[in-house]
Amino acid sequence: MILPAWFHAVNNAPDPLKPLKNQKALVTGANSGIGEACALALGAAGADIVVNYVSRPEEAERVVGLIKQSGSRALAVRADVSREDEVQAMFAQMLKEFGTIDILVNNAGLQRDARFHEMTLEQWNTVIAINLTGQFLCAREAVREFLRRGVVPEVSSAAGKIICMSSVHEVIPWGGHVNYAASKGGVMLLMKSMAQELAPKKIRVNSIAPGAIKTPINRAAWETPEAEAELLKLIPEGRVGVPEDIARTAVWLASDASDYVTGTTLFVDGGMTLYPGFATGG
Repeated sequence: MILPAWFHAVNNAPDPLKPLKNQKALVTGANSGIGEACALALGAAGADIVVNYVSRPEEAERVVGLIKQSGSRALAVRADVSREDEVQAMFAQMLKEFGTIDILVNNAGLQRDARFHEMTLEQWNTVIAINLTGQFLCAREAVREFLRRGVVPEVSSAAGKIICMSSVHEVIPWGGHVNYAASKGGVMLLMKSMAQELAPKKIRVNSIAPGAIKTPINRAAWETPEAEAELLKLIPEGRVGVPEDIARTAVWLASDASDYVTGTTLFVDGGMTLYPGFATGG
């Protein structure tokens, strides 16, 4: 029986419990919530991690300490991802400390909610700058290094992997949050366009679209039993997600196990995008 190449690649890996061994990853917004979970999971999978943050440095250092306990190297670096000079300085520091980058998790994001007719230009610009422009700036720096270095077969079958953190609101309209929904719709086409352009260079670009996840950004939606019960009406699976649900997906997308996956959004949402309001016929 002739076994496929992927079977040999997976089963001959030096350490199947460390699929990202010897790789270097940058996770933006990694001092809490989904970013923290992704940084911890990638570190546990063997990658050395740059923990990006813009505030609360003590939380970033806490995450660094946890990653080091798993046996990986880690470094906290402050940078506002919406500022080109700070992004470039962050990447320069990463390349100085770790030598290269193999994985970028474009996670940093925020909300500035308002009804449409009351939304200020500052609220609009802040969300677009962090959630969309920030992903462009970080991805551009990562791709420059991926292209410079190329594929290192003993490390990964790809020259680099980019994981964009999107949202179910890249496809679900969201009144009262038009800036956020517009930013995530932009992330979707940013990701797909990058993936199309960069696939011939062996650079894979994908997105994760979380649904309702228990993080500080949406605490009001799940913190009380009443709020959670209302939220569960939108989730066919019947539970609110946790950051680890997203982190496990990120590890898979960063690994060679997903080598033939690019230009795809993986919805990790308990079925929220199944339009549960129509389950009984609409």
